[in-house]
Amino acid sequence: MEDLKQIHGQMYKLGLYCDSFCVSNLLATCAISNWGNMDYASLVFSQIDDPGTFEFNTMIRGHSKDSDFESALKLYDEMLERGNSPDNFTYPFVFKACAGLGLMKLGRSIHGQVCKFGFSDDLFVQNSLINMYGKCGNIVDSCAVFKGMEQKSVATWSALVAAHANLGMWWECLEIFGDMMEMGSWRAEESILVGVISACTHLGALDLGTSIHGYLMRNLSGLNVVVETSLIDMYIKCGSMQKGLGLFDKMKAKNRLSYSVMISGLAMHGHGHEALLLFSEMLDQGIEPDDVVYLGVLSACRHAGLAEEGLELFEKLRHENKIQPTVQHYGCILDLLGRAAMFDEAFDLIEKMSMPPNEVVWRSLLSAARIHCNLEVGDKVAKILMQLGSDNAGDYVMMSNLYARAQKWTDAASVRSMVSNRGLDQAAGLSLVEVKRKMYRFVSQDRSRSNWEEIYEMIRQMEWQLKFEGYVADTSEVLHNVDEEEKKQRLRYHSQKLALAFALLLTPEHTTIRIDYCIGPWSAKAANFQHLQYEVGPE
Repeated sequence: MEDLKQIHGQMYKLGLYCDSFCVSNLLATCAISNWGNMDYASLVFSQIDDPGTFEFNTMIRGHSKDSDFESALKLYDEMLERGNSPDNFTYPFVFKACAGLGLMKLGRSIHGQVCKFGFSDDLFVQNSLINMYGKCGNIVDSCAVFKGMEQKSVATWSALVAAHANLGMWWECLEIFGDMMEMGSWRAEESILVGVISACTHLGALDLGTSIHGYLMRNLSGLNVVVETSLIDMYIKCGSMQKGLGLFDKMKAKNRLSYSVMISGLAMHGHGHEALLLFSEMLDQGIEPDDVVYLGVLSACRHAGLAEEGLELFEKLRHENKIQPTVQHYGCILDLLGRAAMFDEAFDLIEKMSMPPNEVVWRSLLSAARIHCNLEVGDKVAKILMQLGSDNAGDYVMMSNLYARAQKWTDAASVRSMVSNRGLDQAAGLSLVEVKRKMYRFVSQDRSRSNWEEIYEMIRQMEWQLKFEGYVADTSEVLHNVDEEEKKQRLRYHSQKLALAFALLLTPEHTTIRIDYCIGPWSAKAANFQHLQYEVGPE
């Protein structure tokens, strides 16, 4: 930067400041280069008597690059006021600024100006419109722009995938990617593949994710740290811990996000001690932990039942790293205390919280009370949740299950009746299975498939085979005051069984079937999955 300032001074001395070509290049270097400085670029810009469209575009782009979106939009307004005509290089960064500030109405207004100035058919402008509407949560207008385009590029498809990913529409992400590949006119690039890998991660589509990994290896000489981290996240969350760990070990350059993903992955798979060792390795590498890393390592302690270690880390988070705990950190440590049946310590911590405890915090204690069958704590927490006006049907179901475990059937029925009386919806559990690189969804008692009779018959065959092998169904988790035969009937067409039977009908021998079971209400953005794996043999 010092060299650039010296060049700036020489331009003044030699009288080159009136040369628009020299000044424009100086401005572009200050504003756009990675080592540039927008404050200095603003100084250079202010000394230009009559800045043109190129100079305004450069400044708008520079401010957008630095995420100073308000300054970018102010310059766009100034550009119009001075009578400068925007061009197709102006709008992509103006729309990026609108998206960054969530100003969809302003973005739509500027979309009208695009049409007025005759750039509505420009590829770069259209791609930026898809991005802007997508980041503002308006998927309808994103798709409308896409459908109206006569010419498309890989960046167009990537923008559409990103727009759907922003709203957690993971199924649609895979469908869009499939449509692009079927047309065969474009070669997939990193930008779109990262979005598709993310979709595979959320849907548990391991086979498709593995295929994309292979595609990347065949077509790219090397993967950057973002792509590698996305792949590691995908493998771990799809249940293939060893592949994720292998990729992590081979990474030439690891950053904080890479360590965070790996620590969280080890936590998810119950490897608490290994997660703590990796956390220590990260510190030895001189990488400072942030709130996300601490959330992962606290989660590792929670899954492994390491209460003492978790409490020590929580103190280190606050006092050594000076990080203000979020409600997620508190929820994690309270869940850890609850699982360890340390309810007195949990209530003491809640009283010392720096923010009012929300429903999630209390819900973690209710779940712990159910696990330990502690009616006293369960009653206390349930009353607090009701006072907070909880409309989560799962809270009532947990309390009902707690009563049912204690054989208090009247109380269990009373709590369950409150769910219907209050009009609360309890979403059914959901199972996902990948067959021939396509994902299929099942809910309990599902008959939506055209071959549902074959699926049900396969379940009956499975039961007959298991009974022959001496298996007896465990009905202890069916917490209803009904006879044993009815409990077995309720378990028979569980979503996991339906997914497994469907896959068995269409899967050859000696292959692996992976089923993801969504626990509790299904959310497109963040479902809590259990990963199940079966090996298909000749019998």
